[in-house]
Parts: sequence; C-alpha cells; structure tokens
Amino acid sequence: MRPELAARLGENVPRYTSYPTAPHFHSGVDAAVYRGWLQGLDDGDEISLYLHIPYCDKLCWFCACHTKQTRYYEPVTTYLRSLHAEIATVARLVGGKGRVGAVHFGGGSPTMLKPEDMVALGTVLRNSFEFLPGTKISVEIEPNDMDDARLDALAEIGMTRASLGVQDFDLKVQKAINREQSFLQTKAVVEGVRSCGVESVNLDLLYGLPHQTRDSVSSTVAQALTLQPDRMALFGYAHVPWFKKHQTMIDKAWLPGPAERFAQSQLAARSIVGEGYEPIGLDHFAKPEDALAVAARTGTLHRNFQGYTEDRCETLIGLGPSSISQFRQGYAQNMPATAEYGRMVADGALAAIRGIAFSEDDRVRGWIIERLMCDFAFSAIDLVERFGQRGQRLLLKASSVALNDPARLLELDGDNFVVPAESRPFVRSIAARFDTYFESGKSRYSAAV
Repeated sequence: MRPELAARLGENVPRYTSYPTAPHFHSGVDAAVYRGWLQGLDDGDEISLYLHIPYCDKLCWFCACHTKQTRYYEPVTTYLRSLHAEIATVARLVGGKGRVGAVHFGGGSPTMLKPEDMVALGTVLRNSFEFLPGTKISVEIEPNDMDDARLDALAEIGMTRASLGVQDFDLKVQKAINREQSFLQTKAVVEGVRSCGVESVNLDLLYGLPHQTRDSVSSTVAQALTLQPDRMALFGYAHVPWFKKHQTMIDKAWLPGPAERFAQSQLAARSIVGEGYEPIGLDHFAKPEDALAVAARTGTLHRNFQGYTEDRCETLIGLGPSSISQFRQGYAQNMPATAEYGRMVADGALAAIRGIAFSEDDRVRGWIIERLMCDFAFSAIDLVERFGQRGQRLLLKASSVALNDPARLLELDGDNFVVPAESRPFVRSIAARFDTYFESGKSRYSAAV
C-alpha cells in the first residue's frame, strides 16, 4: 500500500448510513414536527417500516446497538404493549396514505420474542398499514434463539429475508466477545429458514475483533461460504467504549492494529469475491442474481440505517426506542430509553425527541455522499442538473479534493468523479470531505477501515 494511503488507516470517520449523521440531531425536531411529517405523506407514497426490539437474552461485548440484556421475559411483554401502542398511533396519523413495501425487524434480538408474540406483531402491522403485494420482510436472527416454533412464526409473518449474525467461528474470538455460536448451529438455522421458503439469506461477519488473525478470518469466511448465502456483509468492529460501556469488557490490547485490520478485511473480501460474489459498496457482497447486486449494477443502490439496500422508499418509519425515521423533510429519532419511551407512547403520544430537518445544502451533500458510498463515483453533470448553483459550488469542492489530495482518493474521469479501486476501502474518509458537520464537529467515530 502506498504510504499516503496507509496513513489513512487510523482515521476515525462516520459510517454514513445517513447524512447528516445522528450525532448532529437536535431537539428542534420533536414529536410535533414528526407528527406533521407523518400526516404529510401522500396517498401514493411507498413506505418502509423498521421495528426495533431492544432486548437480548445475552449481551455481546462487541455490540454497539441500542439494546439491553434481560433474563426474564416480563420486560419484553411490557415493551411489546408499548410497541403496539406506537404502531396504532402512527397508523392513525398516516391515515392509510402510505403503502408498505418493506419491513425490517432489528435489535437487539427480534428472535428472542416468543413465537406467538412475533405472529401477533406481524398481524397488527398488516391490520394497521396497507401492505403491497410482495412486501419484503427481513428479520435479524440470533441463531442461539432459534427453534422450530420460532421458524414457524417467522414463516407465518411472511419473512422473505433472514440475516444471521456470525461474526467469527473461532472459539477464542467468540469467548472474547461473549458470543459462542458453532458452525453447525448456524448451518442448522440457515437450512431451517430455507425450508420455510425464505428467498434470501444474509450472513454478517466481522473483522478487527479481539484475538482475530488473518488465519481465523480466512477460516470463518471459508466456512460461511459453504452455506451458500445469497448475501454477505463484512463489517469492521467499531470499538467505541465511550459510547457503549459494555465494550470495556474487551481489552484494547486484544485488538488488531490498523494495518492488521486492513489485511483481514482485504483477505476476506478477496475470498468472497473469488467464489463469485459481487462486491457491493464498501462492505457487502451478493450473488449476481440477488436484488442487491442488480441494484448496484443499475445504479439504484441506496444506503440507510440498515446499511446497503435496494429499497427505493423515500420514507422509512422507525418504531420502538432509539428508532430513526426518514422523510423527505429530514430525520426523527425516538427516545432511546425503553421505560421512558413506554411512558411517552402509552396515551397515544409520539416518542420522537430529536432529529434534523434537511437544508438544501444537506440534500446536495447527502446525495454526493450516498453516491460515493454506493457507486464509488458521481456524475458532475447529474450533480449540477439536480441541484443547480448549489451543485455547482460542491462541484468546485470535488475538483479541489481530486486535484489537491496527495493520496488521490478521488479522481476526475471525464464528467465523473471516481474513487480509484485501491482507494475504495477509504471511501468513508472521502465522504467525510463533503460532510460540513464533520469538518466543524467534535463527535467521536470508529476507525475508517
């Protein structure tokens, strides 16, 4: 690697699942603003729903999600009553104007729900919103939760995509992150969801974990590939103990350094691509016939809080504590604390407490950042045609980046600004050059690679 690229390995930058990013949300976007955005949906709008299940029966030390451990089911039962109440309020405000094209169950661990509770949740969603024919329903699965009854429940709610967390199959690594899960256990769940008719299986892998080596990463990838997943995601572990206190259980001395992290990521990526998967954006891979690969080839790939997606819905409604909703006007985020969230939604109120309304400058920069993250390129002509003078000003910024950065992270190729192949692992650093909040902010972020 060229020295000027190697120097970028330790940079800390946002993941850009949104722009502006969540650290810049503020209380000016509250429940009243959120209410107006919900009521302002148009009759023909297609919407997506995200449901957050903020509980796990065992807490993984690596996790940076909004979740908590519970050894008893009673808090989950209480929470589900709150979630049902929020669904009823949101559906009433939407007033039947949005048609649901995609649903994502995330967490936490959605599969820790009892089968009857999962089915009831699916039923209330279909009774509250109009679902389009062929609505995509994806569920994040914790293999340690799964049994036949849960498989049946997921089939009953119409799950079309299953996403399984793998991380690493090496036992030493698993013990260090408090997530023990055998290959055979994972294999059984993959076979189980496929027997239920699920059309797409995704596996999540991590590099940069405690005690990981290139050999352990290579072994995990090889085992994962034998399961023939339709998609794979390869994420870098984000060590943010100042944000997630349970990550203090991981000794920083156990973690690989920036150069080793990079080597692990590149080794894993080469192995996956070598088996015929197409690279998607920064950290996803898909079989050529998968909808994600098709979207990447046709320039219709998008990025939201769940990562890369072929979902074209402009509106995503987040349900549950900490969930983030996206509208044409901006982002709104719910109260993260589960108990307070429950009190807020109990009487028909909304739980949104922060967010951000898009400025015209946000829209231009957000478009550039999304195209860089998805396509590793953007068109100068498209930028100006879409955004006029504002696009022209950012065109000058892009030209400056391309001409003056000695690392050559961005190059001008005809009418397109393009991230060269060797610089693509650093695309988050490139995107940060167009992030006006990052340039002036003091937030702390995870490593770029």
